[in-house]
Amino acid sequence: MRKAQTVERQVGIDYYVSDADGIGGRLRDSPADFRVIERELFETEPVDADPDAYPHLVVRARLRRWDTNDFAGALSNKLGISRERVSWAGTKDKHAVTTQLFSIDGVFPEDLPDLSDAEVEVVGRTGRPILFGDLVGNRFEITVREPDVPENVDAVTDDLCTFAGVESGDPGDGVTVSVPNYFGQQRFGSRRPVTHEVGLAVVRGDWRDAVLAYVGNPSEREPDETQAARAVAESGDWQAALDAFPRHLGYERSMLHRLVEGEDDPDDFRAALETVPTNLQRLFVNAAQSYVFNRILSERLDRGLPFVTPVVGDVVCFTDSDAPEGLALPDTGRTQRVTEKRQQSITRHCERDRAFVTAPLVGTETQLADGEPGDIERAVLEEVGLDPADFDRPGEFGSEGTRRAIAVQTELSVEPDPLCFQFALPRGSYATVLLREYLKRDPAKL
Repeated sequence: MRKAQTVERQVGIDYYVSDADGIGGRLRDSPADFRVIERELFETEPVDADPDAYPHLVVRARLRRWDTNDFAGALSNKLGISRERVSWAGTKDKHAVTTQLFSIDGVFPEDLPDLSDAEVEVVGRTGRPILFGDLVGNRFEITVREPDVPENVDAVTDDLCTFAGVESGDPGDGVTVSVPNYFGQQRFGSRRPVTHEVGLAVVRGDWRDAVLAYVGNPSEREPDETQAARAVAESGDWQAALDAFPRHLGYERSMLHRLVEGEDDPDDFRAALETVPTNLQRLFVNAAQSYVFNRILSERLDRGLPFVTPVVGDVVCFTDSDAPEGLALPDTGRTQRVTEKRQQSITRHCERDRAFVTAPLVGTETQLADGEPGDIERAVLEEVGLDPADFDRPGEFGSEGTRRAIAVQTELSVEPDPLCFQFALPRGSYATVLLREYLKRDPAKL
């Protein structure tokens, strides 16, 4: 192992599991260098189905330079409808070419507008919106431009095969690799990782600190104008901050508009947070859970506990039987505790990709592990000052919690010229978590 980048350690990612030097290089020179294709389990009716019974129009959008939230907002604005009537299964990065499904409530094919850098194909109709649970995974084709030491691909791959507990091989022919299933930097903000700080304040019930973590908290990675505006916000002069904030930072401005109208009591700060879309409200708390999860994984690495095979006290989940062929999808609704009596049989399941070791995404219903894994979970929660009961919050800010696989495994293929990585991951896992092991660069370059 080697230490992670400083900005990564701010979000709980303390290590690279590969000791090998990185290849360097750049990602996302153009959106076409980062291609993502969703894989969903979602059935639709024909497009001419009864719109009363099947009110949601389903489209497949191929997007270039579109953040998913921004595209949904632009689409709803063009249609003249609430953004809450546009749903999708997975949020995608702006600096990419992405292909994914959207459902739109109460519209017809002829209503669809033309949007730049978006190719929209009508798929059919459905009786309910598409949701996160309908996403099963993503296929990636990612090109690294001008790598400094491309020959280091082999050494990194060897380390990741060892972490997976399999023999190494030629990445040009395809090889199985594994990495810790960290939440990637973009979960928290690649340039300004604060989303989890907002969520931690929400879970602690400190609505004012939550707002200030979002509208204040300037970062040296931001433009000078934005840093200055955030500094004004930290002074508590909401009108002056609103006047200072750039127009493109719409979420910050919407919070400040609400604070200008209020009286600085806790309800005003909560109401300010509720001015942003509901999926972003959920993301605040999800990011807090993700931060705790990352901390747990880093502590497990620090103690030298395995990731692919269980130890006594672990909680494992089993494979989703409905997952498409070739994609092992954890079913976190089916879990089992690892006892000394069960350890050998559960280990065999893990070795055959039928079970996965998990850690908690903490919420009100979280049951922590036993043994040393449970000691790690409880120690991290104590360090961040949280308890599962703290996640009993109103509206979108509450969470029952779940568990998540601590390692992610994939069949990786690497083409040399240009250097292109091809692999598939289950939903919720980050391509950059694999690629960071190869590039070993600041996350802003990922």
